[in-house]
Amino acid sequence: MLDYKQGFTSVGNASQESGDPDYVWAYADLKLCAEKGSYTDSSFSWTLYYSDGSRINRSGTTYGDFPKPEYPTDVTVTAGKCARGKLVFSVPGGGRPQSVLYEPEGLDQPREWTIPKA
Repeated sequence: MLDYKQGFTSVGNASQESGDPDYVWAYADLKLCAEKGSYTDSSFSWTLYYSDGSRINRSGTTYGDFPKPEYPTDVTVTAGKCARGKLVFSVPGGGRPQSVLYEPEGLDQPREWTIPKA
């Protein structure tokens, strides 16, 4: 994870997606590289983790004004290559996630990156 930003605006409303008036848009700027071999990754492999144990999946919505470049929905990463982009989430505006989790199928232990305090 390279960066995390919470509270950006868009033509669409995060509270409409979540059904909660206190939700806002956030994004994680992600970069995933392969050292050897190749594998296919999905944006569904990433979640936000909160200190109370709750998790939030990426947004199911895409608007043209979301931060660019967007993290690819599906991508094949080969040795020496990377996939990078911003993945958008609809999150509670009053809190901040503790970390970003990477949990693709076949990985024994999830990878975790701490989100810096604002």
